[in-house]
Amino acid sequence: MDRFVQIKSLTKEYYGSGLLQRKKHAVRAVDRVSFSIDRNTVFGLVGESGCGKTSLARSLLYLDPPTGGEVWIDRVLLGDLSVRALRAFRKRMQIVFQDPNSALNPKMRIDDSLAEGLVNMGVPPDERARRIGRLLDRVGIAGSHRRRYPHEFSGGQKQRLVVARALSTSPDFLILDEPVSNLDVSIQAQIINLMLDLKDELALTYLFISHDLNLVAYLSDMIGVMYQGRLVELGSTADIMEQAFHPYTQKLFSSVPGMQSLEPLEGGQDRQNVHKGRPVGGFSGCPYAGNCPESEEAYGSSIPDLIEVEPGHLVACIKTAHRQYGVYPQVTGKDRKE
Repeated sequence: MDRFVQIKSLTKEYYGSGLLQRKKHAVRAVDRVSFSIDRNTVFGLVGESGCGKTSLARSLLYLDPPTGGEVWIDRVLLGDLSVRALRAFRKRMQIVFQDPNSALNPKMRIDDSLAEGLVNMGVPPDERARRIGRLLDRVGIAGSHRRRYPHEFSGGQKQRLVVARALSTSPDFLILDEPVSNLDVSIQAQIINLMLDLKDELALTYLFISHDLNLVAYLSDMIGVMYQGRLVELGSTADIMEQAFHPYTQKLFSSVPGMQSLEPLEGGQDRQNVHKGRPVGGFSGCPYAGNCPESEEAYGSSIPDLIEVEPGHLVACIKTAHRQYGVYPQVTGKDRKE
């Protein structure tokens, strides 16, 4: 397959205010995440709120540059581009945000909002008007509505307009960051079907970010499960749906109606914590150890990396890998306990 997007050890840290407090209060929102997306496929990134999904997306696009690691898109290393070259390259990668109300300027008419990217690209006015008409038609909005303001559209129509604006620069790669979470279920289906049609029609590559497992399973060719800034499981949708190995993935799946083929985990009481990243250097150990029903004393000070337990299926769980395959993932932090 053609690796269109490659992310290698991507790290994003946020620092406290003030020179003396920067390192002391640093938080690592994304911790050495690596994965790739094949051309014209959908990669689904799933995880609870606060696990670092949006931070990863913003770092990937260099809207908020990463602290470390590499991002390659179509064999171009974004970190090596100058400011001007990155600005020119950015037309090939766009993002659709969660809330269309905040994504659209309420004081701008729709055609002016859609024209912004085209103006920056130097497209002449007549050609801009033609392109905007084609974009509106493509997303199912009547061309006669182009002079309206955002408040004159429904929530689903606003999200269609946000999609149209993302497509205005003719991108190859789209990040969909919870694009339907604020919409009614019936409207969600329309937007999802629209995105699938556009993917086939325009040969797009998607990174689909969501906490809705049903949507991720429906849309995605590959799935990455994120917990506390790290990928804990990675594989094809079929493999993960058939057999999820990581205890966190199993918990996610067992909690979703219609996905009861995976038995709920047994063990002690699960502590529901929403994480906002790991303090840099603050503690070591598996990030899921405090909630894992299999966690005892062994291996508690090790941070497991992803290991391939089946072809194309990777998991970051020391006990799972050892119990099923007799191997240990490479660990970081303190050494593995014997």
